Amino acid sequence: MTTKPTPESTTSIPQPQSRDDCPPDVEVLGRSTWTFLHSLTASYPVKATQEQQGEMRTFLKIFSRLYPCWVCADDFRNWMAEPSGRNEPRLGGRADFGTWMCEAHNEVNRKLGKKEFDCRLWEERWRTGWKDGRCD
Repeated sequence: MTTKPTPESTTSIPQPQSRDDCPPDVEVLGRSTWTFLHSLTASYPVKATQEQQGEMRTFLKIFSRLYPCWVCADDFRNWMAEPSGRNEPRLGGRADFGTWMCEAHNEVNRKLGKKEFDCRLWEERWRTGWKDGRCD
């Protein structure tokens, strides 16, 4: 028994399926990278030593040169080097670094027309889990 095609089935455009075994597109790469970067801030020391701060500064400089999306890498590097110094990484400790990373992410969100995240909640989102217990 065959089914007669309906107008909906003959005019619909097949949607690409997301696959885990294919190279990441810019969206998948971006989500994965932000997960990594925010997780990095969540595990950063409460008060970082000069050595830890230097290592993180070096990491961010290298990251902004080697990131696989060169447009994104250039944009991040230029944002960090903004002449006023206001976007320079704040690496003294976890709270400042986490807020700084959230602000960097929100800058990208603004450029992409996405909703901004309330940076007062960064630690709850990326380190401790939501207070309502949904991460327990």
